[in-house]
Amino acid sequence: MLLTSRCRYLIALCLLPVSTLLTAEPFPPPKGDVLLRLTGDIAHVNVGDELHLDRTMLMSLSPVVVETATPWTEGVSRFEGPLARAVVEAAGVSVEHVRVRALDDFEAKVPVSDFHEYDVILAIQRDGEPIPVRDLGPVFLLYPFDDHPELLNETIRFRSVWHVGTIHVP
Repeated sequence: MLLTSRCRYLIALCLLPVSTLLTAEPFPPPKGDVLLRLTGDIAHVNVGDELHLDRTMLMSLSPVVVETATPWTEGVSRFEGPLARAVVEAAGVSVEHVRVRALDDFEAKVPVSDFHEYDVILAIQRDGEPIPVRDLGPVFLLYPFDDHPELLNETIRFRSVWHVGTIHVP
């Protein structure tokens, strides 16, 4: 009987970290200003039924640097932010497209396949500084134009939303 009790205790002790990991949420509520909200059909939430991400949280998701010119800026700039695919994966998105909505309610339907085919980022810094709202910020859905000249077309320009506030998953 003593051996059985010890075995149960050891098994429970070994399973404790696993059960903690299974119930842990991927993100706690943000501590800083929310730069991006993911809404709709998402698996991971941290504020109500939405995923709210601040600057620190965004930069914890596969941050990359894209040096590129854009149709809206002069010359080549150094943009930094998380890969869009990492953000949608962190939210548990499993759909073919998302709706990227700007702060002024402009909205573009963007195929999630774009995020996997290209290193599309959610730029939150330009040339080492946070992107202000008056200059495409606080979040800019940016395609790597210089790496893929075929992206310089009207369809991709339409999908390159600046002033992003929300990604909605239908």
